[in-house]
Amino acid sequence: MNRFLSRRTFSAWVLGAACALGMLHAVHAVHAAEEPADVFVKRVSGDILDAIKADKSIHSGDVNKIGLLVDQRVMPNVNFLRMTASAVGPGWRQATPEQQKRLQEEFKTLLVRTYAGALGQVNDQTIVVKPLRAAADDKEVLVRTEVRGKGDPIQLDYRVEKSADGAWKVYNMNVMGIWLVENYKTQFAQEINAKGVDGLIASLSDRNKTNARASK
Repeated sequence: MNRFLSRRTFSAWVLGAACALGMLHAVHAVHAAEEPADVFVKRVSGDILDAIKADKSIHSGDVNKIGLLVDQRVMPNVNFLRMTASAVGPGWRQATPEQQKRLQEEFKTLLVRTYAGALGQVNDQTIVVKPLRAAADDKEVLVRTEVRGKGDPIQLDYRVEKSADGAWKVYNMNVMGIWLVENYKTQFAQEINAKGVDGLIASLSDRNKTNARASK
């Protein structure tokens, strides 16, 4: 996470990531082709906020519990392959299939541990979805929202795509002008330029180990 983000902005990152990565089981309740992207975001945002507030272990940043939530309910509803490939940038095409697998694993662990340590900041926030500017047949849509709670509203936008089966999937998010993928892309490019793809994998692995020790 960008070290220059303020505590309040980072709280919005936490909330946004939880919602963007938290496309829960409710997506199956309505046929995806019948549900506009903004309706999807509004409904599941409420679901994930309720889940965080209701589960004390998730709210307190229990990494194992959050990791289970991610694996069972989150990952099937996110195009994480696209998210990781975009964050890695040109280096992704240089990577072998095994390296690509490791990059996805380490990137997911990084995101889980980053947000796990700050979920306690999520309390009374709500998300308000702005009017959608998209055609009915658009396959990629920008959904603009605001996080509202104490203080001024915080911009929170999602880029979602419609997959082959008609379900919406999140592949990027933006908080106050900072896109998650682009934020990591700069960091990852520096690692790859200096040490190659294996160097980036090693760096992510080391960072995850450090975060794991810190959480204990």
